Amino acid sequence: MKRTLSLLMLVASLSAAAENSAPAGTISTSLNAWASAQKANQATAVQQFTLANGMQLIVQPDRRAPTAVHMLWLRVGAMEEVDGTTGVAHALEHMMFKGSQQLAPGEFSRRVAALGGQENAFTNRDYTGYYQQIPSSRLRDVMALEADRFAHNQWPDAEFTKEIEVIKEERRMRTEDNPRGMLLEQLSAAIFMANPYGRPVVGWMNDLDAMTADDVRNFHRDWYVPANAAIVIAGDVDVAQVKTWAEATYGQIPARPSAVGKPREEPQQIGLRRIEVKQPAEQAFVAMAYRVPSIRNVENLTAQDKDALALLVLSAVLDGYDGARLERALVQGKDRVADSASSSASVMGRGPALFILSGVPAKGKTPAQLEKALQAQIARIAKEGVNAAELQRVKTQWLASQIYERDSVMGQAQGLGNYWVLGMPVNADDLLVKALMDISAADVQRVAGQYFGADQLTVGTLVPQPRPAGQAARPASPVDANTLQH
Repeated sequence: MKRTLSLLMLVASLSAAAENSAPAGTISTSLNAWASAQKANQATAVQQFTLANGMQLIVQPDRRAPTAVHMLWLRVGAMEEVDGTTGVAHALEHMMFKGSQQLAPGEFSRRVAALGGQENAFTNRDYTGYYQQIPSSRLRDVMALEADRFAHNQWPDAEFTKEIEVIKEERRMRTEDNPRGMLLEQLSAAIFMANPYGRPVVGWMNDLDAMTADDVRNFHRDWYVPANAAIVIAGDVDVAQVKTWAEATYGQIPARPSAVGKPREEPQQIGLRRIEVKQPAEQAFVAMAYRVPSIRNVENLTAQDKDALALLVLSAVLDGYDGARLERALVQGKDRVADSASSSASVMGRGPALFILSGVPAKGKTPAQLEKALQAQIARIAKEGVNAAELQRVKTQWLASQIYERDSVMGQAQGLGNYWVLGMPVNADDLLVKALMDISAADVQRVAGQYFGADQLTVGTLVPQPRPAGQAARPASPVDANTLQH
């Protein structure tokens, strides 16, 4: 699922936030706009409650239009799977649409549509989510529907038998028929030996072949408990009324213990890793993944948290806007080495963090030349630092994106849910923006010199192979293998 979160999307892939003609502007102007937006939102501040069964309720009033977004977030995803059952979290997301004690297969979606709403779901390494966007007058109805299927998901084996074939086809389309998808899947497996981040969210095909209906039911029984869940609602709502409705629907679900997963900490990497993936493709592709620190605490920043923030800024300097460093140095000009080049700092998640440099070699250039050119850009910043204009530009864009996000009730709900999954407070956006504004050019230069050694690097190279006769070329579009949509 493609999320619309501004700051969290920047965290996942800073290039996604680039504006075609975003001026550098001034931080002071944007800070004033940010302060004005915060002041305007004080009258409709987000509130968080804990229901008697341990489920969380987070409500963000927004009275500008008679609509509401209702989301159910589970702090349960592919991370909770064990060997032999990869893909079961995503399979359960599919089966949640196949019935309950009260509803027949497919009836949930038909009822949401009859209420004038739209709905979907998504699975990630870190979480699973379900949402409906409806007229705010029908909020109580979808809360009752969602609470019912959360507590009483029920379907015949025949529904699973059909749906698992749909999921296998999804895997084929997203991964097995997508050369870059295959590369990224293999790269993750090479990076993580113990941590479940090394497994595909959709699951390995042999695990899907062996999966049973009871595997899915058991995963629901073990993990879909109130203590692992949060209801997030944003839109034209009254907080007290929503709380009453939540207690009457979700609050009636009995509390029960959750399964407890093993830590499965990733051992320290002690040397360069390198893989090649051979697939029918027109162009080579290179992805270089460095292990870096994660952001864990936004209220009392540790040195590791500050380094992770500085890495975000570093990625934005490299690839945060049109004409940023990677594009200027590697893609533009007569001596260009790449057809495309990108940078991402995935430093917010329940598992380990990565900084990834990637690109497509230009005609006549080799993957090794592109790899060297990408590393040279990091080395240059480590030696020379970044200039004030670059730093100002990326910070200004962050501030602007946060202001724009507050125009979207879906964006507000998604942001609140993501931060809850990470154990962060409801004002994490504000805290992160403030912390990012404090990152200096010296901080960026320091992390560029600290976290890009070969011992923390895993390189994946897509080696193009001839296509079988008669096989049509597939588009080499970027894939988001870490979040799957129903």
